[in-house]
Amino acid sequence: MTAKEKKAKAKKVAPAPSLARSQESGQDIQPKRDLTRFVKWPRYIRLQRQRSILYKHLKVPPSINQFNQTLDRQTEQKAADKGDVPTERPPVLRAGLVTPLLVVFLPSLCHKMGVPYGIVKGKARLGCLVHRKTCASVDFTQIAFEDKGALAKLVESIETNYNEI
Repeated sequence: MTAKEKKAKAKKVAPAPSLARSQESGQDIQPKRDLTRFVKWPRYIRLQRQRSILYKHLKVPPSINQFNQTLDRQTEQKAADKGDVPTERPPVLRAGLVTPLLVVFLPSLCHKMGVPYGIVKGKARLGCLVHRKTCASVDFTQIAFEDKGALAKLVESIETNYNEI
């Protein structure tokens, strides 16, 4: 026999024998899994998730549900097609993202006093109106003469959405 044949016949021995891994509990290292469900989430995330679940499960009274029906961005264009109508009471706008329990009295108060009101999606959009980052509600008390016509058209379209409740 030659040296090559002897090497071919000799078995290779591993330094440590390979064993079949048993991944049952208590037997070996468990495989890596996605554990994001078990992370302790920040409080604000837990609250917003719980709030969304509660909103799905609860029946919402109409006075609170109207905060979900906000004005769309095209309301101004729709109002521009209508004619000018003078108004005697100043309108009120409020943001939809404010917790409704803080401002739930505003629509009933505006309805009682005959003041037109509307709900805008997002506090930031109202903040742009008053040159701030955010704003919860806006009340128009003094209106320039040249803007009264445009505002009257806007008030008319807002009244059809909100003030007939």
